[in-house]
Amino acid sequence: MKTITMTLVQEPELYLECYSVTPDQFAGKSLAEIADLPAHEGKIQWKLGDFFKFEGKAGETAADTKIVVNGNVRKMKRFGQKMSAGEVVINSDADMYIGGWMTGGKITVNGNADTFLGIAMEGGEILVEGDAQNYVGSSYRGDWRGMSGGLIRVKGNAGNDIGTAMTGGTIIIEGDAFIHVLTHAEGGTVIIKGDVEGRVGGQMVKGDAYVFGNLLYPLPGFKKVATVEKEVDGAIYTFDQYIGDLGERKVKKKGEIIYGNLYLKK
Repeated sequence: MKTITMTLVQEPELYLECYSVTPDQFAGKSLAEIADLPAHEGKIQWKLGDFFKFEGKAGETAADTKIVVNGNVRKMKRFGQKMSAGEVVINSDADMYIGGWMTGGKITVNGNADTFLGIAMEGGEILVEGDAQNYVGSSYRGDWRGMSGGLIRVKGNAGNDIGTAMTGGTIIIEGDAFIHVLTHAEGGTVIIKGDVEGRVGGQMVKGDAYVFGNLLYPLPGFKKVATVEKEVDGAIYTFDQYIGDLGERKVKKKGEIIYGNLYLKK
């Protein structure tokens, strides 16, 4: 795999949309061509080369291209947006929409990520070494198509609205989350290894939510049905299993009603 290293030389005055920073866009291009790729600061269009210097060589394909982003890019967003293959490593905090709509490849954030991490993600992997804010793996506001595939792992804490309208894939939050986990979900798995304040699985049709810590305010639309052992993230644990949201519409598979599941670690 060939590597392009991009190093911040000029911070934007406002916030910069770095939608061109993907292995798909960099593959097969020279350093000069990569520096000419567009970025937006509000309605003003810039070039990536106005903010970064570039070293290394891109691969011929996205799958053979790795991008390393150095410097404080906390005011830059949309890294890895719609990428299909390859790798992006961000050695800093980063702003919103990291890995949004991505279909493959891997993104690593060696810091914190802001809101809408992995929004509507279809495949690939995102790893955040720090915290993430709201709407991890969710749908865009006003849309009903959340994350449908892939893996998001946040090693710190996350905010609210995790996995909203999710249909597939897995989200793992190794710390705490706030409220609204798997709201309106029609599939997928969210694992919270810390505490959650409440509103887990509201209006969930299908999907699996695991809470390892305390769930302060469980929703009344869930009913305990069993105590089970489940393998989660490579280890086996004992959970109380609840089904719900009982007030939401249900579907049948081979004549059997399918419920969402909430698993609370014993």
